Amino acid sequence: MPQYVDHIGNTIEIENTPKRIVSLVPSQTELLYDLGLEEEVVGITKFCIHPNHWFRTKKRIGGTKNVHIDWVAELKPDLIIANKEENVQEQVNELRNIAPVWTSEISCLASAVRMIRDIGIITNKSERALQIAVEIESLFNKIQIPEKKLSVLYLIWRDPYMVAGGDTFIHQMLGYCGCKNVVEHINRYPTLSANEIQLLNPAVVMLSSEPYPFKEKHILELQDLLPNSKLLLVDGELFSWYGSRLLKSTSYFRELQSTLTDFNFNNLGL
Repeated sequence: MPQYVDHIGNTIEIENTPKRIVSLVPSQTELLYDLGLEEEVVGITKFCIHPNHWFRTKKRIGGTKNVHIDWVAELKPDLIIANKEENVQEQVNELRNIAPVWTSEISCLASAVRMIRDIGIITNKSERALQIAVEIESLFNKIQIPEKKLSVLYLIWRDPYMVAGGDTFIHQMLGYCGCKNVVEHINRYPTLSANEIQLLNPAVVMLSSEPYPFKEKHILELQDLLPNSKLLLVDGELFSWYGSRLLKSTSYFRELQSTLTDFNFNNLGL
């Protein structure tokens, strides 16, 4: 029986090519679609919004952190796809009683590319997965990163404010935008007070569209706190979705680079 080792070191056995897949990870759900697994994917989370017709028609088995175990069992999957950060370990352990669970761990572009190739192998879609992975690597290799980087704070949550730290996938994506993360010395997603944000005094504050849906009104409240900072609403999917959506990230990052370059020149009075 074929064996596969996932990103956290677990070995799973799958007798045949999976025919009934449940995905607990939005970005990997989109990847499964782009691999052509229309019929094989039978269950997704309520946050798996891409593609839209899957969101409307596939069985939703709860959220990424509150999976309905019995709903998954009813689907009789032969493979469950999870992620170390996005899913709850206790729930993943329980799901292993239902079907093999393959878990990814993504912290950088290299691990995202590895995940794409690995899922291609498991689902017998290696050729298409390799095409996607190679194209992503090529696109990112072509990005020109400015030598002088603007300091940035990337907000993912409000009340309390939570930010992306130095060991996150988002942190590496910020580098491709020509930014230096002001909390790169802190891991994961630290909570910051308004006073702590003021003391950091970033040149740029990015307000992500997810998981908290920041809007224009939040820019206004933060602008009082940081009158000299450039505040931007940004597409959180293009910073944090580490599947095939990365094919769309680099053009977006180039646009951001241009916006930030204009801000830097204007700020310097050039």
